[in-house]
Amino acid sequence: MIGVSTYLESDARWGVWELEAALLPVGYPRLIQRAGGLAAMLPPDDTRYAAEAVARLDGLVIAGGPDVEPVRYGAEREPRTGPPAPERDAWELALIEAALAARVPLLGICRGMQLLNVALGGTLVQHIDGHAEAVGVFGGHAVKPVPGSLYAGVVPEETFVPTYHHQAVDRLGEGLVPSAYAADGTVEAVELPSADWVLGVQWHPEMGEDVRVMRALVEAASTDGVSPSGA
Repeated sequence: MIGVSTYLESDARWGVWELEAALLPVGYPRLIQRAGGLAAMLPPDDTRYAAEAVARLDGLVIAGGPDVEPVRYGAEREPRTGPPAPERDAWELALIEAALAARVPLLGICRGMQLLNVALGGTLVQHIDGHAEAVGVFGGHAVKPVPGSLYAGVVPEETFVPTYHHQAVDRLGEGLVPSAYAADGTVEAVELPSADWVLGVQWHPEMGEDVRVMRALVEAASTDGVSPSGA
């Protein structure tokens, strides 16, 4: 059972309805399912319940989404930083802390990687160019793994990945190490060697065909270390 955090939108529309909604792009649960896991959505909730929620999971995914509020890492908001999502920030930080404490396998995707960095005391660059082609359009670029890293053990070769972000890791959080880079030197993946399985990727694997990163999470989350898909 892999929990995945969700958006909280004040004005979502489907069918005849236009209501507040907790939602998630379908690529996330589909990728978890393709990797052999069961997906459970975790909408923002009271942070007091984060540890209880994580205790019921075998693995956790922190999904992509809006910019992390700069106050979370002690910075002033810059003009190109997007509007805050305080409910998501609080809930997802609590989920990350609970997963690290319980040694539950954790994967951060885009915003999720940035929030993992912030949770461990790191900071973010609030704007970089060249990693998003246009508003609402996924681009792509190559990422190169760091030899000997957890990520390199999952994806040993340089790969072309789907990407959409304008922020990046600045100062690394305590214990985190880079495990992949873009050609311009941007940190594209981080991991926590002191943990059983903690990885963050700056790109969006749910928008591509490569299932290896998610399958590695599912395998780490399975009790016998074997993917439920049999792959």
